[in-house]
Amino acid sequence: MGDARGSRISRRGLLLGGTGVAVAGGAALAGIESEVLPGRAWLYHRLGRDGGEGVVPDVTVGAFETGVFRSGSRGRDVGWAISRPPGVSGVLPVVIALHGRRQDHTSAFRSDRLGLDRFLAAAVADGVAPFAIASVDGGESYWHDRADGDRAGTMVTDEFLPLLEDHDLDTSRIGLIGWSMGGFGVLRLAALLGGHRVPAVAAMSPALWRDFDDTAPGAYDDRADFDATTVMGRQRDLDGIAVRVDCGEGDPFYAASKEYVEGFVQRPAGAFALGDHDSGYWRRIAPSVLSFLGEAFA
Repeated sequence: MGDARGSRISRRGLLLGGTGVAVAGGAALAGIESEVLPGRAWLYHRLGRDGGEGVVPDVTVGAFETGVFRSGSRGRDVGWAISRPPGVSGVLPVVIALHGRRQDHTSAFRSDRLGLDRFLAAAVADGVAPFAIASVDGGESYWHDRADGDRAGTMVTDEFLPLLEDHDLDTSRIGLIGWSMGGFGVLRLAALLGGHRVPAVAAMSPALWRDFDDTAPGAYDDRADFDATTVMGRQRDLDGIAVRVDCGEGDPFYAASKEYVEGFVQRPAGAFALGDHDSGYWRRIAPSVLSFLGEAFA
């Protein structure tokens, strides 16, 4: 999950006063609608405003591979996983999944997280054009090259994509999906690779901030790093790419995500609806997100 800073009340203070805040629901909602209060997702859940949990389909999955490689770009061993839809053979196009903060490559497929392998199997059974989903470890790098030498962005393009080619996946054109930290990551990576390489990108609850002073500790090296890598105000960098952005109305990144979407000349796909910054919300929108990505490969 991504982090968001509150500007007036600490998250600890809100949690300690949780019972009182929940009782004063009307006043609290007025605050979080304008993002004055932190702990937005927690409060929406307490007030029954999160839209419910998405359920992972009970289906048989296809071939699943995992492995580890030594990343020169990150200076460490990196785990990865590939999920293919059942009953499909041969070379497949691939969607790269970038995980959120404090997660790893397993988060895309764990049933208590997103369960994308099962959602993929269900989507293809319903007629979505088949593709594989591949995930990889990005640590807490926010998916861009950092001053400490952790170059997760370079790892994806220079090491992970060639690895996928060795596993019978077509990386000439790739889709991108990410949530929270990974939501920001896929928007930036899509812009770097361009429309000739990325037909579609889907960002779920992207970790976006308007200004460096609002960012979570450790998300960027400094203000210069933020200014160089932010996607805010750079929507034209995604020209030629089908873009989808979804965010829950109870999400701490709701306002920034809404501003980001409004900055496009042509509004992206996706929606703002009831939801928290959590796996339950991401599972709920996963079927429509995978359908959107599949259309790019149809």
